[in-house]
Amino acid sequence: MFVLAGFSKIGGFDGTVGYIASKGLPLPTLLAIGTIALEIVGGLALAVGYKARWAALALAVFTLIASVIFHNYWAMPVDQQRMQMLMFMKNLAVAGGMLMVFALGPGGLSLDARRAR
Repeated sequence: MFVLAGFSKIGGFDGTVGYIASKGLPLPTLLAIGTIALEIVGGLALAVGYKARWAALALAVFTLIASVIFHNYWAMPVDQQRMQMLMFMKNLAVAGGMLMVFALGPGGLSLDARRAR
């Protein structure tokens, strides 16, 4: 999910920068680059289980912050609230999954587990 989202932001880079800027965030180009890097590198690290706890924590924090900024359904027009609430709740579930990986570790097939042997 994160890797695909990162690559889609590369393909629509100007739109990503514009969307970040529309929320009043500073340095939208730099934030877009950082977001792409986090999603791709963090997503790949999580997928292969390399430094997976830290990747999961970074992705959880990122997801929670992005949810509050970009899916703040409580401050949107009524016709947009339902979709944005669904996106917000989906992101809470994803962040919860990331926090589970942070708490419990990536599992026995991960690169982290193989290095520990």
